[in-house]
Amino acid sequence: MFETRATLAKRRADVAQMFDGVAQRYDLMNDVMTFGLQRQWRRDVVEAVDPRPGQLVLDLAGGTGTSAATFAAEGAEVFPTDLSLGMLRVGRERQPGLQFVAGDALQLPYADDTFDTVTISYGLRNVEDTSGALAEMLRVTRPGGQVVICEFSKPTNGAFGFVYEQWLPRAIPALTRFSSNPAAYGYLFESILAWPAQQELAEMMDQVGWKAVGWRNLSHGIVALHRGWKA
Repeated sequence: MFETRATLAKRRADVAQMFDGVAQRYDLMNDVMTFGLQRQWRRDVVEAVDPRPGQLVLDLAGGTGTSAATFAAEGAEVFPTDLSLGMLRVGRERQPGLQFVAGDALQLPYADDTFDTVTISYGLRNVEDTSGALAEMLRVTRPGGQVVICEFSKPTNGAFGFVYEQWLPRAIPALTRFSSNPAAYGYLFESILAWPAQQELAEMMDQVGWKAVGWRNLSHGIVALHRGWKA
């Protein structure tokens, strides 16, 4: 069994290698780990992106193309982009109609002012420099375009939040026994617990230049959907 994991330093090579190791069962484990909630969260992302024919959408940390396929189904031209070659390899096998691109969130291989929407789901917290990634996403978004970020966040109810933070590190090891790389999921709960709260992420977005930044809590704040616009 190929086991490797990143640390909270989130060095690019470590993150890429870790996701290479979980690529084959990544979509299955997403369903298991979220008890199927990620399907509704994906629908919420599609609603926020509002993909339409003729629009250009960058699906960053696009992985196996599961999210990108939902945008493409609405007629948008989608570019699922990921650092992990293993994830891209699985994506090309499962979604041969999509245009997969190998790319680093801190050095995107796209021109300025290209995309109508840039979106990233559960990937921003894995980038070494959050502000740098937010600025790079702003660079490649056209004026008037938007960013949609779906990421694990902080539960809004204090009592529930306490139970959630106590439960997470105990439940994940039990749920990952069928994973191809169980060690990676130790990083998963560490990165979730270390991730900034909703307001802090919104402030980071504002600081790099995104406008009209706001968020919507999903599942009582387990996940938050942040949006911003480029002037």
